[in-house]
Amino acid sequence: MDHDEARSRLLDTAERLFYERGVQAVGMDELRAASGVSLKRLYQCFPSKSELVEGYLRRRDERWRAALSDHVDRHGATAQDRLLAVFDWLHAWCAAPGFRGCAFINSFGELGSVSDGVAGAARDHKRAVREYVADLADDLRVDDPAALADQLLLLIDGAITTAAISGDPAAARHAQVAAGTLITCAPRRPATA
Repeated sequence: MDHDEARSRLLDTAERLFYERGVQAVGMDELRAASGVSLKRLYQCFPSKSELVEGYLRRRDERWRAALSDHVDRHGATAQDRLLAVFDWLHAWCAAPGFRGCAFINSFGELGSVSDGVAGAARDHKRAVREYVADLADDLRVDDPAALADQLLLLIDGAITTAAISGDPAAARHAQVAAGTLITCAPRRPATA
């Protein structure tokens, strides 16, 4: 098995096991066995567990944001619809079998204080989601799209965390209602002639 295939298998296995059970509950021997990658190749691909966790998070970030963006592009006709479509996507994700909350918050909680790579991957994900939401908010022509994005990001993270803890995806719908109020009440820039 070549390096790229081994890396891909390891990341697939890590994503499944880390997300299902938590990073610290899964050892490198279990990852090796479940992926079918030799221990030597595993450490060639990822010299430490922290590097494997960071790799898993960075790949998950790309996939997560691409799925969100695709949904918003397909379901948002207006600027407001596009922002509210974020919460529709969250609801579907939170209702999916195996949903265990935000992988970035979960991993940061486990390793953020001892792994700069894991903390950085979590921060980079949150920053990228915020930038995406700010771009959507800018299309509304609100006075302060960054402030609206910060408020909406709190609703997004709160909905994900509440849905994970309660087991009820309705948290995303409640957040969507609150987002609608924030969007409606946000001061707008004057239209240009």
